[in-house]
Amino acid sequence: MQSMKEMSRYQARRRIAVAIIIALLFLALLFVRSAWPSGIHEYIEAFGLGFIIVAILGRMWCTLYIGGHKGAQIIRTGPYSLSRNPLYVFSAIGAFGIGCLTGSLGVAFLLAVACYVTFLFVILAEEGYLENTFGQSYRDYKTDVPRFFPRFSDYRDVETLTIRPKTLYNTFFDGLVFFVAFPFFETVEHLQSAGFIPILFYTY
Repeated sequence: MQSMKEMSRYQARRRIAVAIIIALLFLALLFVRSAWPSGIHEYIEAFGLGFIIVAILGRMWCTLYIGGHKGAQIIRTGPYSLSRNPLYVFSAIGAFGIGCLTGSLGVAFLLAVACYVTFLFVILAEEGYLENTFGQSYRDYKTDVPRFFPRFSDYRDVETLTIRPKTLYNTFFDGLVFFVAFPFFETVEHLQSAGFIPILFYTY
């Protein structure tokens, strides 16, 4: 990636690809049912909602630091001192939470891994652009901070932040999309129980 324009085109294609993958996954999950007893199933769903809340709050935390600066400068404080891609980390947590709403830990881990692999391709492309743009400064950042999985011992913060409320609000409302999965999977469960949707296999 040599320019912001090329990066924008790539990200637009990436969003389309991710949307298609998500649609296919949700289509496949129509025919899957949790094999856990009802009580455990409900607990897994409750944990899923918790993970989704963590994902939304985490993405907002990231936006406090990166809002309006992405691609313009390197942010090395707050969540960006733990991971170079904390927005993607919290999105993967959200994907895990969505998977839990099916009542299946297997589905949850599958969605989280699929999310991680998808983001990995995006991250590699973005790294090329950032290294080309910021040079040694970004290479030093790559050396100091992990690509994805956080290293909490390196946390650094600042005393003050300049916040763009509109960007923060947009991140919050975007995150609410995660909750759409809850009524979706609840409806699927009722339709499966009523025999309108066949259950092809069970999973833990």
